[in-house]
Amino acid sequence: MPRPFASSADLDEKERTLEVLADGVYALTAEGDPNVGAVEGEDFLVCFEALATPAAARDWLAVLREHTDKPVRYLVLSHYHAVRTLGASAFGAATIIAHDRTRALIAERGRQDWESEYARMPRLFKEPAGIPGLTWPTVTFSGTLTIDLGGDRGDLDLAYCGRGHTEGDLVAWLPRRHILFAGDLVETQAALYTGDAFHREWATGTLDHVASFGARTLVGGRGAVAHGREAVRDAIAQTREFLEVMIAEVTRVRERGGTLKAAFDAVHTELAPRYGRWPIFEHCLPFDVSRLWDELEGVERPRIWTAERDREIWAELQD
Repeated sequence: MPRPFASSADLDEKERTLEVLADGVYALTAEGDPNVGAVEGEDFLVCFEALATPAAARDWLAVLREHTDKPVRYLVLSHYHAVRTLGASAFGAATIIAHDRTRALIAERGRQDWESEYARMPRLFKEPAGIPGLTWPTVTFSGTLTIDLGGDRGDLDLAYCGRGHTEGDLVAWLPRRHILFAGDLVETQAALYTGDAFHREWATGTLDHVASFGARTLVGGRGAVAHGREAVRDAIAQTREFLEVMIAEVTRVRERGGTLKAAFDAVHTELAPRYGRWPIFEHCLPFDVSRLWDELEGVERPRIWTAERDREIWAELQD
């Protein structure tokens, strides 16, 4: 039997877990579904990530409202993928913040990515008819941006760490709490999606920058919250190892004159024993290897994924 396309057969609801990481700092995880977070200012909220639809975002906000009734002033988008951004309208945020390159990616490939991700992960798109259109940031930056949380709450620092999961990933750092929201630059016990990645930069300088914060708590893009310095180091290390194994195996196959399918098989063989049972491993790996193959062939920027191209790559790389 052919393997079901991407996550199209993953229709079971995931158990959601809200963690209060510190006074006024929240993270919601969901068994490998995209994580979201929120930080209280003196009289407002900063929310981190938007989920795939307004209906899905409202479910998250209902949980958050059990703890705080402060209005959402800022919505921070760590990067552009449809499952992270298209629910933005539910937050009613006066300001939507993203990196300069994220805005450019929305302009360049926003509609195609939306159609691609909806086909790959239909369960995440709760009530898709409620999506009003592409999400456009109202404030962008290139390096760093600081939000004064007011009172004695200190600052929330937004920072660009370099190209990685996409061209425009940013992180959110609470220096007083030593808490880092890392977006999809780090995953904790969840496989990586690298279909729009810059693998070699991500595995080196970008992750080095992430590690340099010295976080004691890290919320990755998917998976459990990492508590404690050792757990944070482990999460960064496992993300780096996943990338390094991919790079080594695809490079080896290419140097021997092998094919994309041979590269996929080699990567799968090396990664599956450790990562194969983790969320979205089987879903992501064909797209991951395809992008890395292009990157090593000299294709500088990721090709745009469309629903049609997704199906072609999936069919080519499955047994």
